[in-house]
Amino acid sequence: MNRDVILPTTFTIEKREVRVCFSRLLFAVDCRSISNCMTTTRRDFLVTTSMAAAGIATGCTSLPTSSSGWIDAHVHVWTPDTRAYPLAKGYAKDEMKPPSYTPEELFAQSRPHGISRIVLIQMNFYEYDNSYMLDMMRRHEGVFGGVAIIDENAPDVRGRMTALADQGVRGFRLYTNKENTDGWATSAGMKEMWKTGADLGLSMCLLANPDALANVGRMCTEFPDTPVVIDHFARIGVSGSVKQEDLDQLLDLAKFRHTHVKTSAFYALGKKQPPYTDLGPMIRQLRDAYGARRLMWATDCPYQSGEGHSYGASVELIRDQLAFLSASDKEWMLRKTAEKVFFS
Repeated sequence: MNRDVILPTTFTIEKREVRVCFSRLLFAVDCRSISNCMTTTRRDFLVTTSMAAAGIATGCTSLPTSSSGWIDAHVHVWTPDTRAYPLAKGYAKDEMKPPSYTPEELFAQSRPHGISRIVLIQMNFYEYDNSYMLDMMRRHEGVFGGVAIIDENAPDVRGRMTALADQGVRGFRLYTNKENTDGWATSAGMKEMWKTGADLGLSMCLLANPDALANVGRMCTEFPDTPVVIDHFARIGVSGSVKQEDLDQLLDLAKFRHTHVKTSAFYALGKKQPPYTDLGPMIRQLRDAYGARRLMWATDCPYQSGEGHSYGASVELIRDQLAFLSASDKEWMLRKTAEKVFFS
């Protein structure tokens, strides 16, 4: 139930150089961390160990700085400590797969690839309790942005959004299937979320299905100043092929100037095989419609680093594999768009 993309259609899914001695590298190889991180792939393990070896040889290793490193715009983290951070009602500990994906386990995979900042997406099995995400944002100040989940039917929607924004949250996750979105037009709480988003510059972050895009368009029409971020290409291609009629609906939303799209979760779309170049035509159409300034790259880790996939392969698709992307396009997609939306 944790994976963003591969679930069924219903949703029951800073400028200075910093040098740090090897002994303090957050991504240093630690046997316990490796054994706990069930999603660390052989490729990412080799990248990490090779960088660590270079650190031993030189005595220090450069970490990417926030002004120069890439931004992963979509990652989930959680802890096996369910006593300190209880799961929401209806969720069981055996649904946490892998059983642990802490920031340290994430950094072991992301930092060797030049990632300096990350947008955390509240994990569904914590539901409305955003405590773990907020604590990790405080613990790693300046590294994490946050997308929270709230109950739009609970009182004082604006107050709760404002309080979370004061803690660094810049977006709110909405489960965007057709059944849910059919009720948005008459939901006072949902309308308050979109209005507050427009007033405070907080994004509605949509885990959308293609069949809900028409309803998304209606909300964007009613609230044209609300920032919107559509996750994972609206999951177009999850069936194994990209349907142009679905993509056309997503392309049509480019007419709303505050709408953005995450090019992400490559592991679960199209052929679902590295190097994921079969997704290139879809990315090109999105670049042409939205412009790179409204596209952002993300992994959807830990799932992107599952069997047969790797963190590096996800970065490489945008950085190396698509000849039609200019250097400026890559700069926006790999850093500047997410920086603008989630770190400003």
